[in-house]
Amino acid sequence: MTARRAILSVYRKDGIVELARGLKSRGFEIVSTGGTAEELRRAGIKVTGISDVTKFPEILDGRVKTLHPAIHGGILARRDQPSHVASLSEHQITPIEVVVVNLYPFEDKVAKGAPFADALESVDIGGPTMVRAAAKNFRHVTVVVDPADYSVLLEQLDREKGIDAATRLYFAQKAFRHTARYEAAIAGYFAQVEEKQGDYAVAETDDVFPYRLSLAFEKVQDLRYGENPHQRAAFYSDLGSTLYSVAAARKLQGKELSFNNILDLDAAWRLATELTDTACVIIKHTNPCGTGLGVDTLEAYRRAWECDPVSAFGGILAFNRRVDGPTARKLAEVFVEAVIAPGYDAEAKEALAGKKNLRVMDMDTTAIHKVTGFDLRRVMGGVLAQEWDLHRLDVSKCEAVSKRKPTDQEWRALSLAWTVCKHVKSNAIVYANEHQTVGVGAGQMSRVDSARIAAMKAKLSLAGTAAASDAFFPFRDGVDEIAKAGATAVIQPGGSVKDEEVIAAADEHKLAMVFTGVRHFRH
Repeated sequence: MTARRAILSVYRKDGIVELARGLKSRGFEIVSTGGTAEELRRAGIKVTGISDVTKFPEILDGRVKTLHPAIHGGILARRDQPSHVASLSEHQITPIEVVVVNLYPFEDKVAKGAPFADALESVDIGGPTMVRAAAKNFRHVTVVVDPADYSVLLEQLDREKGIDAATRLYFAQKAFRHTARYEAAIAGYFAQVEEKQGDYAVAETDDVFPYRLSLAFEKVQDLRYGENPHQRAAFYSDLGSTLYSVAAARKLQGKELSFNNILDLDAAWRLATELTDTACVIIKHTNPCGTGLGVDTLEAYRRAWECDPVSAFGGILAFNRRVDGPTARKLAEVFVEAVIAPGYDAEAKEALAGKKNLRVMDMDTTAIHKVTGFDLRRVMGGVLAQEWDLHRLDVSKCEAVSKRKPTDQEWRALSLAWTVCKHVKSNAIVYANEHQTVGVGAGQMSRVDSARIAAMKAKLSLAGTAAASDAFFPFRDGVDEIAKAGATAVIQPGGSVKDEEVIAAADEHKLAMVFTGVRHFRH
């Protein structure tokens, strides 16, 4: 009896040895290439080389190896078409029943700064061609591009009637998404390439936005609903930029994440990783309602919670350090929706396990802002694209414009207030001391109202705090409110036509005022 034939050629090697053994035990001949073949042979699995199938050597430095009728005839032949079956027999081509291929992530190559020639050689031809061919002929050929589906493939092969129609379609849909993402990455890269003096390279230009923006995302999960129960929703990951994002977080326990949970987790993680000292951030409706620094996570958490305990109830927490037992036990005393951190010790996991519904997310990294691509906002009929706001405060580039200059303690408070203010919806005013935020005014149409609300919400003393404004003060009234609240220093971008009047107000109140020259609107 002729063995059934499967082709295995993958970039992601996880699970491939186990899959090959499973296919072998089910009577398959394994055909493979390059690194995949080596991996399988090291595991003691007999592999048939591509050249043994095609009776033709790999040529052009490996550019041509699977592009051959013995391969693509075996993949594309319709088993229900007598002329196709006869053609296979005439040319002695063995049908290929299973194709397992996943592609080198082209975007990773170019993200590492590969020169054009290297990037060009990384464009896979044979792999995508096999995937597309198998997906086109999905009624007769099973194509798998995701290691997570290997167990599904083996289970389906064990069915009495073989792989069912719905699973074949599922595999094909996933395969076409895989090649679409791959082609989108290549198209996006080539949109930036220009010819110069007879050679080609990525254009050195300030125009970072391509004429055509190709986007590809992969579904992580369906969500119960969107921002509101009447809206359907799903979560998609940008495969080129997930390593340091919420899309890469592992859920250790708790209920399924909601649409709003993911938005808040993202907001919390982005602020937490921007703080260099041990920090805890509490988010409510994407706004930080408490941020604390400390010698350990417990102290940071207590300080964050003190800022606005009412708003913190039911919030989302983020830590930029591994969570320990004492912190987790304290956290378990209150109701919060989710917590995200770069790890939890055994005591912490045990303490949180009693909170069955609490979503505990593990980032397994402390890396900060390693993001690629653009910050995208949908509008009806289009999309807005901008660079991510990754600007960090550089005190040496700030200008103290008031007569009185900030003390060292005020500088530390100003730095914290400014960093948090960047993550608050505009118009934003934040009061902070050197250890924690004290009052947060978010999302008001008037900046002076944000100053008043931030002071009104403060539970701790505002005396001696520093205030941050995400944009310039158009009038002196905002500065008057900040001084009235008890702050002694204020940081803002500057740049208003009323700057002289605003600085004069600061001097009148004996405030230290600092200009950053940078605005942080967050709509």
